[in-house]
Amino acid sequence: MNEQPGTWRGDELLQRPDFLYQLTRRDCDELDAALARVKSSAVPLSDITQAQFPLTHFGTRLAQMQRDLEQGSGAVRLRGLPVTRYSLDELERLFWGMAAYIGSPLPQSADGRRLFHVSDAGFGSNDPKMRGPNSNKRLRFHTDRCDVIAFLCVRAAASGGDNLLVDSRLLYREIQATRPDLAAVLEQPFYYLRHTVDTANPEPYITQPIFALHDGVFTANVLRVLIERAHDSGVTPPLTARQIEALDYLDALAEDPALHVRFRQEPGDLLFVNNFVVFHRRDAFTDHEDPEQRRLLLRLWLNVPNSRPLPESFRGMYRAIGAGARRGGMPTAQENRL
Repeated sequence: MNEQPGTWRGDELLQRPDFLYQLTRRDCDELDAALARVKSSAVPLSDITQAQFPLTHFGTRLAQMQRDLEQGSGAVRLRGLPVTRYSLDELERLFWGMAAYIGSPLPQSADGRRLFHVSDAGFGSNDPKMRGPNSNKRLRFHTDRCDVIAFLCVRAAASGGDNLLVDSRLLYREIQATRPDLAAVLEQPFYYLRHTVDTANPEPYITQPIFALHDGVFTANVLRVLIERAHDSGVTPPLTARQIEALDYLDALAEDPALHVRFRQEPGDLLFVNNFVVFHRRDAFTDHEDPEQRRLLLRLWLNVPNSRPLPESFRGMYRAIGAGARRGGMPTAQENRL
């Protein structure tokens, strides 16, 4: 694969002008005015659009971030939202309003919930309601079922919980150079078992490769936990030794400090990540004893209008594959009734 525009290696991301943006006083004033407007008109959270949340100057910057997520580094960190000035309801509205300039929120569960609270819910490891984001455990590098994933940090953990990002375009290039045999394996379909919260999906599993090139456009996705659940399920063929070797090699490369970047999302930080060119993960963390101080992030899955075309092999996960198509998210029970 030829070097693609926007590809970065490790800490290079921190020096890129398309990665970090510091909110200005003018930006914050615009956000306060837009928040007051949606509160005074009682616009429901899920109905907030750019029209109801006008950001004249800052909206132009957010539109550039939308372009950079697709055409540049694939990640944007926005800093400086004064979270302690707002209630949780106000933060949800601010987050949704800013995200509306990037894309449209998608369902993250079968009941159609689009705004997700990322916090340690204390579920046991065998509880079907347990998802990685609702634990304090270390997560593997992975992607989510959307074009762009967005986070707003409301409260940080007492310790740990660092964010790690790695450019999947770079990983693919490195594997091609060092283990072309395993690159070929990762370009072939893997079985994914249906997620435990994907209850409205009639399909028990899908197949999808980790890396794909379609009309010269690169695409990558991985969620190894569902691949391993398929392996153990008895519903799908088990992983081959070569597939396990390829996944292990991918994980090991992603964990190379020279290839990934590490930072900690602090209160008031927003993070946007293009799932097709960047893998992300979180370190384990220790939380505060006071429940009111415990780590809390808000999360949105976004469908963006300037998204890339996907290969046919990604249809099972995303249901639509055309550039700019509405795709991703969890199928909902309401959709199935229509």
